[in-house]
Amino acid sequence: MRIEARIFEALTVFFLLIAVIYGVFSREPIGITALALSSGLTLIVGTYFRFVARRLALRPEDYADAEVSDGAGDLGFFSPGSYWPLALGIATGMAAMALAFFHVWMIVLALIIVVVVAAGLVFEYHIGPERH
Repeated sequence: MRIEARIFEALTVFFLLIAVIYGVFSREPIGITALALSSGLTLIVGTYFRFVARRLALRPEDYADAEVSDGAGDLGFFSPGSYWPLALGIATGMAAMALAFFHVWMIVLALIIVVVVAAGLVFEYHIGPERH
């Protein structure tokens, strides 16, 4: 996670530098605000990665002399037959279309569907303690 933290910290510095340069040459408030907010967002992500990197052991990506085989092994569990990602994509597309056309009733409906489908995806393999 150290590499990711450095990337986002470098992006923070870049966006701040560009915001200053943009502000000097253009004096347009919307662009300056967008660049300043972009630097703030990258700072948040970089700070999160920095804190997570302190808690985790070093990964093969963190070593300069690591081999490809050092990262071999299981990366996690990915459901082979889940329809939840497809449903989440459709629900997110519906929410984007609702926002694009600004139909309030459709925005509310789409956001409810996104939350329900995201919960279905997260809890797909959850088995409570009462089922053991």
